[in-house]
Amino acid sequence: MATILITGGVRSGKSLLAETRAAALPGRPVYIATAEPGDAEMAERIAAHRARRGAEWRTVEVPLDLAGALDATDGHGPRLVDCLTLWLSNLMGAGRNWRAEAEALAATLARQQSPVILVTNEVGMGIVPANALARAFRDAAGGLNQRIAAMADEVILTVAGQPLKVKG
Repeated sequence: MATILITGGVRSGKSLLAETRAAALPGRPVYIATAEPGDAEMAERIAAHRARRGAEWRTVEVPLDLAGALDATDGHGPRLVDCLTLWLSNLMGAGRNWRAEAEALAATLARQQSPVILVTNEVGMGIVPANALARAFRDAAGGLNQRIAAMADEVILTVAGQPLKVKG
């Protein structure tokens, strides 16, 4: 089993790299989507990702129970989780304890038999946000990314479509 974390900025090429890596692994890839189509623009993004992947992918939509989705799909080919940052946003919006959920996710990842590739965003590389909620989200994303990166077998930073191996 391998756990791979792919991080980077918005539109850095993370998802395409993750899809390419997952598709190259044995078995039918499973796309675990954390995004919810809350508006027309997000619905268009989701549709574009789905079209790019094609019919050979199985899609599981899971805004909150990521650990459960990983357990349910284990043993059925590589899984691609896209993305941790949206999952975190969903957790925080639902008033869930993101720290407890991150620990549960790390424990779940440690027991997986099939590979898992996780996509996340680096959100703390810019200016300090002006409001408390945005700062709390930035801090939570940094904490979540650090927790998953610590236990991942491989960590890749994607910049301008170019992968840079950070760990592994």
